[in-house]
Formats: sequence, structure tokens, C-alpha cells
Amino acid sequence: MTAGDVLVVAATKAEAAHVERTHDVLITGIGKVRAAIAVTRALESGRYRRVVNIGTAGALHDHHSGLFVPSRVLEHDISADRLRGFGYTITDEWELPGGDGSVLATGDTFVTDSADRDRIAARADLVDMEGAAIAAVCAAFEIPVQLVKVVSDNADDTAMDWPSAIDSAAVDLARWLDAAGISGRLRPQ
Repeated sequence: MTAGDVLVVAATKAEAAHVERTHDVLITGIGKVRAAIAVTRALESGRYRRVVNIGTAGALHDHHSGLFVPSRVLEHDISADRLRGFGYTITDEWELPGGDGSVLATGDTFVTDSADRDRIAARADLVDMEGAAIAAVCAAFEIPVQLVKVVSDNADDTAMDWPSAIDSAAVDLARWLDAAGISGRLRPQ
């Protein structure tokens, strides 16, 4: 793929701060709605054949640290089972080929509560606020997507230190992109 075929997506400029400037980087803003709108607008151009979402994530299990490339992403804050019970078709999980076996849960809640963490940990390894939205948009456009997440916190009361962990995570994300032959030119929304 050429440089213009790959769109690198991050929620914040800070998460993409160390990405080389040779491909397009889209900064979406934080949360599922902002991510979905921004990625939809970008993919409507027809320029991109692949999306790589980079960012931070909370670890839902104490033994998780470092960089992950999830194999599945799900929405943790939608009542999909109840809605299916009413007869509505709801997709709330997406398979991600080429992953490492981990599962990412996405929701609009910045998880800092141990009860929320435990509930989500029953289904996933990591938690973020954009991954499932990006995967859903890419599925609708039939564009391959890869999610790359660096653990920045433990999705508990220590998560409030997230801003201080972003720069180190951004370095790891940029290194992963370089090793994968992908880098980017910052392009804020």
C-alpha cells in the first residue's frame, strides 16, 4: 500500500505526537461519537484502503501492560442483549484479523471505578473510548482496520494519572508504526 492508502487514527494529538510525518493522521477527539463522525468523513473520500487506530487503553487485569493489537473489539456500554430480545439486530462486537488474541472494550465512560472495571473485565482485557466506533465505521465501508493500544493505566482510581502516561505511550505507538512500515503526518480534525 502507498502512503495515501493508510489512515492512522488517534483520539488526541498527544497519542500521535511521535508519529513520523509521512502518512495521513486523523485526530478524532475523545469518544465514540466523535471518532465515528471523523472516520466516516475521512473514509467518504475514497482515498483509504486501510485504517490503523493508535491510542491508549486501560488494563482490566493487573497483569496487562505494554502494547496490544486486539483480535476483537466490543461496545461495553450498549444493552445489545436486551435490544436483541426486543427483536432488533444490534452488532456490538467486531473481529479484527491479525490481532494478538486480546479483547478491547469500548465505551464513552472513562473507567476509574473498580465495580465498572470488574464488570467490563469479565468480557475484555482492555478498555478505551474509540476503538469499537472506528471498527464499526470501517466495517460499514468494508475497510480493514487494526487497533493498536498501549496500556496507560489500570482503569481504576489511578486512571486519573492518564495525562502523565500519554507521552510514553505515544513513543511506543510510533515505534510500532515504524516497525510495521506505517508512519504519519498529523492532520487534526
